[in-house]
Amino acid sequence: MAKLSDETLTTIFTLQRQLGEGIEEAAAAEWALFQRQGETEETLPELAELQSARQRLNARYSGLYKLLLRILEIQPIAPADMLNLLAQTIERTEAARDASLASVREIKRNWNLP
Repeated sequence: MAKLSDETLTTIFTLQRQLGEGIEEAAAAEWALFQRQGETEETLPELAELQSARQRLNARYSGLYKLLLRILEIQPIAPADMLNLLAQTIERTEAARDASLASVREIKRNWNLP
């Protein structure tokens, strides 16, 4: 197993948890909006945005998971380019998480969703 620092692993696992929570939050908001308002001219863009946010978070979760597995299987140490890719992936994933969750929370506020 390629050895990653405890700090890096903690960052990855925390980020995965946050992505999972974001996926759940987007799905719950989408369901709540649909149940309350149905598919109307006003809700269709919001429902689509919630679905898109969920898909973006899901793609980031999957990508981070797959990259981590590839790095952990490399022996004896991961190449520098793989570690750089991991650092970039973490950075991009954090940005995508923040943007997606901001979008979800804005829709929840606009429609007074739980």
